[in-house]
Amino acid sequence: MFDGPDFPKALEEKQFEEWLEEGRNSKIGYHYLLIIWDDYDARYLPVYIEGRAQLTSYDKYGAATNRESLIAAYDLYSESRVG
Repeated sequence: MFDGPDFPKALEEKQFEEWLEEGRNSKIGYHYLLIIWDDYDARYLPVYIEGRAQLTSYDKYGAATNRESLIAAYDLYSESRVG
C-alpha cells in the first residue's frame, strides 16, 4: 500500500490488516483508522477514532503534530477509504 512518489514509503498489506483488526477488536468502539506518517521515526502509525467529527478536527486543527502527516483514513468495518 501507498506505493508511489506521493507517499514517503510503502506500507505492508499485512500491517494494514492487523491495524484494522486491532481497531475492530477494541472495546472503545472505534469506527475509523487513520494512517499517520511520522517524519521523525520515518514510519506509519495507526490512530483510531470514534467518529467522523474527530477526523475533520484531526486534519484541520493540528491534532497531527508538525512531525506527523495524515496520509489516509479508513472505515474499520467496510474497509473503505474516507475523505
